[in-house]
Amino acid sequence: MPSLILMAELGRAHGVRGLLRLKAHCEAPIESYNPLRDERGREYVLSPRGADLVQIQGVADRNAAEALTGTKLYVERDRLPEPEADEFYLTDLVGLQAFTADGKPLGQVRAVDDHGAGAFLTLSGPPERLVPFTLAAVPVVDIKAGRITVDPPLETEVKPPEGEAEE
Repeated sequence: MPSLILMAELGRAHGVRGLLRLKAHCEAPIESYNPLRDERGREYVLSPRGADLVQIQGVADRNAAEALTGTKLYVERDRLPEPEADEFYLTDLVGLQAFTADGKPLGQVRAVDDHGAGAFLTLSGPPERLVPFTLAAVPVVDIKAGRITVDPPLETEVKPPEGEAEE
């Protein structure tokens, strides 16, 4: 399990007083994890200033805020509460081996992403696969055994309209 867990990413500057947009990857208020830190170990103390805006302690103007755009903020794993029985953090899925219900290996979970429409897993290949992280597509998650069971959704190949070349 990774020792640092990605909790948020700083977006673009907002206004002239050092506010930044924030994309949080957690359900709890981001300030409950203060201080957070970046890849280099620099610490940040965040204060919410709206639905997706934060003020960072020591950042007082737009120029300072713009310098932080794109910064990823982490928290140490041991600062997170232990998940309940039959629960886990999405980051715990990375590295698990994926199998079909009949035991056919599908690869390893390389990443878990969520772009707003629900999480999906990237399985190493060959071929590389994207699998929606739903109960129907991933009915069994066994963190202790280091594996998941995947019921891959039906794949559909879309052909280009007649007369157009395939890429």
